[in-house]
Amino acid sequence: MEERRAKRLKISRGDDDYMPGNIIEIELHNFMTFDHLICKPGSRLNLVIGPNGSGKSSLVCAIALALGGEPNLLGRATSVGAYVKRGEESGYIKISLRGDTKVEKINVMRKIDTRNKSEWLFNGKVVPKKDVLEIIQRFNIQVNNLTQFLPQDRVCEFAKMTPIQLLEETEKAVGDPQLPVQHRALVEKSRELKKIECAVEKNGDTLNQMKALNAEQEKDVERVRQREELLAKVESMKKKLPWLKYDMKKAEYIEVKELEKDAKKKLNEAASTLNDLSKPIAAKKQEKTLLVAECKKFLRLMNDNGKRRMEFLDKANQAAVQVQGKYKEMEELRRQEQSRQQRILKAREELAAAESDLLNLPAYEPPKSELERLVAQILELRDQAKQKRLQKSEKEKLLTQNKLTLRQCMDRLKDMENKNNKLLHALKNSGAEGIFQAYQWLQQHRHELNKEVYGPVLLEVNVSNRAHANYLEGHVSYYIWKSFITQDAGDRDLLVKNLKSFDVPVLNFVSNDSRQKEPFQISDEVSVTESSIQYCLRPKLSNFFLVIFNFYIEQMRALGISARLDQVFDAPSAVKEVMASQFGLEHSYIGSKETDQKADEVSKLGILDFWTPENHYRWSVSRYGGHVSASVESVNQSRLLLCSTDVGEIDRLRSRKKELEELIAEMEDNLKSLLTEERLLEEKEAELQKQREEIINNIATEKRKLRDLENRVNHRKMRLTSIEKEADLDTAMSKLIDQAASLNLQRFKYAIEIKNLLAEAVSHKWSYAEKHMASIEFDAKIREMEINLKQHEKFAEQASLHYENCKYEVENRRKQLLDAKRHAESIAVITPELEKEFLEMPTTVEELQAAIQDNIAQANSILFLNQNILQEYEHRQKQIEAIASKLEADQKELKRCLAEIDTLKEYWLPTLRNLVAQINETFSHNFQEMAVAGEISLDEHNTDFDRFGVLIKVKFRQAGKLEVLSAHHQSGGERSVSTILYLVSLQDLTNCPFRVVDEINQGMDPINERKMFQQLVRAASQLNTPQCFLLTPKLLPDLEYSEACSILNIMNGPWIDEPSKVWSSGECWGTVTGVVGGENRC
Repeated sequence: MEERRAKRLKISRGDDDYMPGNIIEIELHNFMTFDHLICKPGSRLNLVIGPNGSGKSSLVCAIALALGGEPNLLGRATSVGAYVKRGEESGYIKISLRGDTKVEKINVMRKIDTRNKSEWLFNGKVVPKKDVLEIIQRFNIQVNNLTQFLPQDRVCEFAKMTPIQLLEETEKAVGDPQLPVQHRALVEKSRELKKIECAVEKNGDTLNQMKALNAEQEKDVERVRQREELLAKVESMKKKLPWLKYDMKKAEYIEVKELEKDAKKKLNEAASTLNDLSKPIAAKKQEKTLLVAECKKFLRLMNDNGKRRMEFLDKANQAAVQVQGKYKEMEELRRQEQSRQQRILKAREELAAAESDLLNLPAYEPPKSELERLVAQILELRDQAKQKRLQKSEKEKLLTQNKLTLRQCMDRLKDMENKNNKLLHALKNSGAEGIFQAYQWLQQHRHELNKEVYGPVLLEVNVSNRAHANYLEGHVSYYIWKSFITQDAGDRDLLVKNLKSFDVPVLNFVSNDSRQKEPFQISDEVSVTESSIQYCLRPKLSNFFLVIFNFYIEQMRALGISARLDQVFDAPSAVKEVMASQFGLEHSYIGSKETDQKADEVSKLGILDFWTPENHYRWSVSRYGGHVSASVESVNQSRLLLCSTDVGEIDRLRSRKKELEELIAEMEDNLKSLLTEERLLEEKEAELQKQREEIINNIATEKRKLRDLENRVNHRKMRLTSIEKEADLDTAMSKLIDQAASLNLQRFKYAIEIKNLLAEAVSHKWSYAEKHMASIEFDAKIREMEINLKQHEKFAEQASLHYENCKYEVENRRKQLLDAKRHAESIAVITPELEKEFLEMPTTVEELQAAIQDNIAQANSILFLNQNILQEYEHRQKQIEAIASKLEADQKELKRCLAEIDTLKEYWLPTLRNLVAQINETFSHNFQEMAVAGEISLDEHNTDFDRFGVLIKVKFRQAGKLEVLSAHHQSGGERSVSTILYLVSLQDLTNCPFRVVDEINQGMDPINERKMFQQLVRAASQLNTPQCFLLTPKLLPDLEYSEACSILNIMNGPWIDEPSKVWSSGECWGTVTGVVGGENRC
């Protein structure tokens, strides 16, 4: 057994007292509570001591995350980004492990950021996470095993572990590495064994039941088989019946086939006779076709002759018409000459009348003086209207500018009011759900209030500087921003009553005129945004105190103090007084980065509260001992005051809007009067323009009369000249006579052509008559021969019809024969065996049907209750065979599984018993030294390996008995003692390089805690025990330590930086205390 345990080799220490896999150095940067930390733990027991919240558990989290652990393993946060220090974007963890030799060092670094991303580095090189896990597995580091790594937030999980879970974790942590593998294999095999045993038992019972049922039904089955034989014989007879019917159909088919042959012979004889009669008819028809072709030829010649005669006849008629037209033109010329003489006489008379009218037209003189007077008046009115338009244009331009100013004012006012909505939304999003309803109620009921009411306060405060907004919001409590401030007790009661449902505070401000503040300056220039500070001083300050005060101011200026918090924002006096009195704004100062570096000097001036761009410093004096304590907080960004509104600006914009609206209304009235005057001037101008146009129209009318008469005279002269120049009558008459003679000559030629064509047509008509008569004679002969042919065709048709009927009948019989054969084959295909059976059966259909009925009657005479008994019997018989085969296979599988379990169990169980015995020996010895009792035992359950577990039994009282460790029997401190002693018992058995336990001593009484610590020190002092980290906020006094113990103190505070540098350089504790004491800091 000892040789088998040796498979997990013990790790030995080197000359440097470190074991391979021990943590040599831990470096943290921007991790949880640490800005930067470098820690070098000892090789054995490391006591990590520090007050709660100092960062002890941060060290545990760093070890787990750097060595491949997931965030949910620690029980704190589910994402790695949550471990980055607040206010930072990224950080890193660096763990240095001791290698197999003193020289070899293994550096594992994990970089993390707030986006939950990780980057792994091994010895300075970026590697995937799996490479880091391989290094961790090489040294058997198990951060997910509670027996090796027990963080603070999972201590309760260890106490809640069942014996089964405790056994699994113990197997992983100590002993042979094959133990957990074999244990899991045994669990799987035991489950498989149970399934096989159940299957064997079930199949055996089922097999016996089926065999018994089949034995009971054998007689009934025999009778069923006799009946089945009779019915099978009936089925064989039924198979022969369609074949007998097939034979009958075959005989009928042969008979109609002979009839078809006779009909075909008669049809061939009739066809030969028809062929002999049709040949002479074809010859006659061919001769007739030639005669018909010649007749058509003469008809075509006759038609062509007729068309030519019609063409010449049409041409002769056209020439006759043209001759008649020429005669008519001659008559028309004689009439036109008479008309021309009459028109010449009339044109001369009209010309004389027009010349007389032109001479008799009176002279006309235009009124030029009247026109000049009207033009002068029109120009004067236009100048006056132009002046009015200029005045109107200037007024409109000024009105447009004022309207633009009004629109800009309204837009600015709307933007300011929209900022109020943004501020209200910011309050609502921060938790003030009813702030909109409360604000709307106040706006609707302002007329019911006695004095001005302000609120919410966030809308009344205006901060111009972003940094000042951060300071003010960080200094003032959240509730004040959603508060409403009244100046009358009645108004306060009204608001409290109506705004109670909206969950907003109502504060009443009572003015105190006696409270006066006098300003004093820190810088030479006084500005709202930079350096004005007010301080409460007595009205008549002596010169001595004034000198001291000026010296005090110079010191503040040298330290970077520039203002006081109550002077960096604008608000109504009531709001400002409430905020100052509630939160002491006049005692809080504003500094610079220089002030941040000289924070300790500022407190010497008596300033106990001041702000810098990065930090908020506060000092408080204890009421009891007068001790001064300081706190430093980082400055957070403002979420509410980023878009504050200037209330005075809103009132100024509203008054400006009203002034502009009144001015615009006045200017619009003036514009209307100018438009009226301009319209009157335009009407006068239009009247004068109308008179001028009437005079101009009269002048144009007279000129037009003169021009019309002159045009009329000229037109009549030209007309007379045109009539006189028309053509001569004699020349036209001579030309028409020549044209008529030419047309008559053409008519004569056309008549000669028509006469020749008539003679040709008579010759063609005679030839056509001869050919047509010969064709008629051929038609009569062909008709007689066709009558004789038709009589023989009737005889041939009758023969053909008879043949078709016979052919149809043959086809019908053939189909019936095929259907009968197909039907018979579908019932039974004749085989040699079946043919022998058919020979023993009747040969006629009637006899066969009678035999079938007899056999059916015999089968029906055999009765039984269960119709399906044979099928059930045969089906059950098949099941019996299948189950028997399955049962045999399962029995073989059962033997194989038992053999495998025995093989695994032979090694696993003795090794496990030996391991538990060793743990029990150490555990019992440790409990005896503490004057109590305890034991570790293995809870065995035969082959139920999934129920095996480790039982921790303890007894803390003499009168009691050993009880299993649980919350029902032991207190929290007793369970903690048992847990740590169990872990100590694993020390000399495990080969893990280190173990971490976080605050396990919390809840222990001093006696148990002291004993527990002694056990830890003794275990750590033994040879080859792993490195151990014990985290605790405190230790009992006068504990016994050894050289194996290392104390790691974790401290924090505003002045820890300098002492930590001295301590890190190797100086003694006295030097460190001297650094702290020399500064005189509390």
